[in-house]
Amino acid sequence: MRIKIIASIIFCSFLVSSVSCHVKSVYSSVYDSLTYKGLVRTYLIHVPPGYVNTKPTSMIIALHGGFGSAVNIENQSLLSIKSDEANFIVVYPEGVRVLGVRTWNAGGCCGAAASFNIDDVGFIDTLIEKLSAEYTIDQKRIFATGISNGGMMCYRLASDLANKIAAIAPVAATMVIKTVVNPSRAIPIIHFHSFNDTNVPYTGGIGSGVSGHYNPPLDSVFNVWMNVNGCVKKDTIKNDQDYLLVKWSNCINNSEIHFYLTRDGGHSWPGGVKYLPGDEPSKVINADDLLWDFFQSHPIPDSTSAVNEQCNKIPNKFKLFQNYPNPFNPVTEINYQLPENSFASLKVYDVLGTEVVELVNNWMEAGTYKVTFNASSLSSGIYFYSLTAGNNHELRKMVILK
Repeated sequence: MRIKIIASIIFCSFLVSSVSCHVKSVYSSVYDSLTYKGLVRTYLIHVPPGYVNTKPTSMIIALHGGFGSAVNIENQSLLSIKSDEANFIVVYPEGVRVLGVRTWNAGGCCGAAASFNIDDVGFIDTLIEKLSAEYTIDQKRIFATGISNGGMMCYRLASDLANKIAAIAPVAATMVIKTVVNPSRAIPIIHFHSFNDTNVPYTGGIGSGVSGHYNPPLDSVFNVWMNVNGCVKKDTIKNDQDYLLVKWSNCINNSEIHFYLTRDGGHSWPGGVKYLPGDEPSKVINADDLLWDFFQSHPIPDSTSAVNEQCNKIPNKFKLFQNYPNPFNPVTEINYQLPENSFASLKVYDVLGTEVVELVNNWMEAGTYKVTFNASSLSSGIYFYSLTAGNNHELRKMVILK
């Protein structure tokens, strides 16, 4: 039965990429809609046969990539099959559609949704409220996953809707939020990517996709969330011919970060079905199994600590992190950590080595800090920022792009 379903999925995936009408789900999932800010927003919902309205049930929000659709991500991820096995509800919202292309406003990407500043966070928030009124959903176990532009949207939901999203699982994506990341609480993250992904390269830069946007490197993304979540420990769990697994732990309220980087696959859903056109999925891991195990262990805690409590944790080494976003206009965030009490100086220089601004010049206690830098008075170009504390010194590059 599973082989027949996958065969029909491959055919449907081709259709979804070439037609504008809704293609029927092969899993008996149901299309529905709501109106938000004058726009009719559509979604596909799959309720497992084991669902009973007397028991609070977990829900996963699965977001398609650019040019995708609800049926596309359902077919590509096979999450409806996992839904039936594990007994959780899965909903596949759809981005706004302009000239036949659906996208999400994840910040700096993508398409018409970003260009017209569509309020996709508000849409998802309203969708959660609507489904919570129709089904018995566990409010501490609402999760988000998505691929490419949908994975980027997961990071925006983690930043802007942390009061409702328990954890996220981006796939083949990066974070393109233009503003400082400042969620109401720490968010657990499990991220899946491939060394071979040229659409959203894990090292950053402009990918091979049609959007032509800049992709921040994943190490910068994880540095941001490591500081947001107050993680003090980073371990490489596995690094072999199959994949790299890195974990950040000892975080606020168990908001750990897991990063899987496979050596096979590409811009695709690990363990899923190839989307036409698209890359072969990784066969060494199964994203559905891994994200569900992760989600089960990371509901919204009964009592959450404010994100800024991370500063109470004492880091074990001196470090200046890459600013985010980068490039930026005009605001970015710089994070740094001091392992001991010391006098600290954080300065910004132009390419000629001239100091343009001093951001920190104080005696600081050991801890993790973040500084918001507003460069509205500076022109576009390459700048450097330098942190000195005691005998420690570190220098990094940033780009203002106006």
